[in-house]
Amino acid sequence: MRIAVGGIHTECSTYSPVLMAVEDFRVLRDADLLGADYFNFLDADGIDHVPLLHARAVPGGPVSRETYEVFKAEFLAKLQAALPIDGLYLAMHGAVNVEGMDDAEGDWISAARTVVGPDCPIAASYDLHGNVSQRIIDQLDIFAAYRTAPHIDVRETMVRAWSMLVETLRTGNRPGVAWAKVPVLLPGECTSTEDEPAKSIYLGLPGFDAQPGILDANLMIGYVWADEPRATACAVVTGSDKASASKVAEAIALQYWNARENFGFGPVTGPLEEMLDIAGAATTSPVILADSADNPTGGGVGDRADVLRALIARNWQGALLAGITDRPAVEACFAAGEGASVTLCIGGSLDPASIAVDVTATVLRLDDPGGLADRQALIRAGGIEIVLAARRRPYHNIEDFRRLGLDPKTVRLLVVKSGYLSPELAPIANPNLMVLTDGVVNQDIANLASDRRVRPVFPFDRDFDYTPQAKLSARWQG
Repeated sequence: MRIAVGGIHTECSTYSPVLMAVEDFRVLRDADLLGADYFNFLDADGIDHVPLLHARAVPGGPVSRETYEVFKAEFLAKLQAALPIDGLYLAMHGAVNVEGMDDAEGDWISAARTVVGPDCPIAASYDLHGNVSQRIIDQLDIFAAYRTAPHIDVRETMVRAWSMLVETLRTGNRPGVAWAKVPVLLPGECTSTEDEPAKSIYLGLPGFDAQPGILDANLMIGYVWADEPRATACAVVTGSDKASASKVAEAIALQYWNARENFGFGPVTGPLEEMLDIAGAATTSPVILADSADNPTGGGVGDRADVLRALIARNWQGALLAGITDRPAVEACFAAGEGASVTLCIGGSLDPASIAVDVTATVLRLDDPGGLADRQALIRAGGIEIVLAARRRPYHNIEDFRRLGLDPKTVRLLVVKSGYLSPELAPIANPNLMVLTDGVVNQDIANLASDRRVRPVFPFDRDFDYTPQAKLSARWQG
């Protein structure tokens, strides 16, 4: 039996003016896809996996229409050439926004369905911060989503979706999908599965899996920084029994709805100056301060220097800021060389609305992995060390720092562009502070521009009633 594999994976803030292009994506094709660690679980007796195309990018602004069409055309051409196939596995995110298009995943999956026909089962894995639509549900037979945020079950989720597809092909028993919208849109920073009430809700999902007629139960938080009609939370259930799947979808949806007022930030959170006061008074280290509204892994631009400006104004000593995206500044550092003194305007290199700051700094270290877009520079301005990146990227893993000769555990204050901290940084935070900064993924949710969302939806609206109503996929209704 033959299973084709591919997909597109990123999330896009519609509040960002910076469009994503082809060069922003890591693209796996053909044998490179099967050889990547990301897909190395694709191994089952009697199954021949056919690699197509998988495009993945650090979250950001909307994907340019041209970029999306290039990837989609190549994916569909490879899918057509792979026929006949017995199944299709799509590794998706769920929050792709394409300029001039609603529901990019709905477009991608529908196009794939047109190629493979009605008899081929399609399985999809999603990030729990993806947005779902009836169009998406109608094309799928199998759905599985992350159950952790921070995401430590990516591989496990992909295996869940793929395993259900393999079992479908081996047994001939075709599952289906039911879902129930929940008119709630909260940020990931308020719905971390490490904190209540999300922790208990997500820990309860495997219990639903164990019920007769249920294969996989999911709660989608949705992606709040996409002002688009499909943006909402929802419960999505893969099952073998329509009535059971519908009942479970409605139960999960009601759980989330009833808990909506109880979600909040896990770490100590507040305005920048207040958080810096706490950091300044701390007797423990490292204090890790998360610049939440410019977080690249949430769709932030990554080029704002708000926190750097505030640290300079306080003449802060012993801070490491990692990092700020600023390719012109990186190139200026490379031109000057290690040990040189440089005068830089840092910030605002991508988004004209981003805060910038002028500094005179010493170039401490240059990192050139082999391409201009991947260069990094470590500089020191007064008592502050700053990592500059030519490309939008996070600094969430210890190896990100080691590569530059840094040890984040030894600094007094570490500033990262993040919301909730990554699994590698969270254990060393002492304490963890999250700053309510400005940016295209800011936490002032109720006051985000909301021109295209379907209303009412909490917390944009509060005075309305809700009763879950599950719907089946069109494929399961037939």
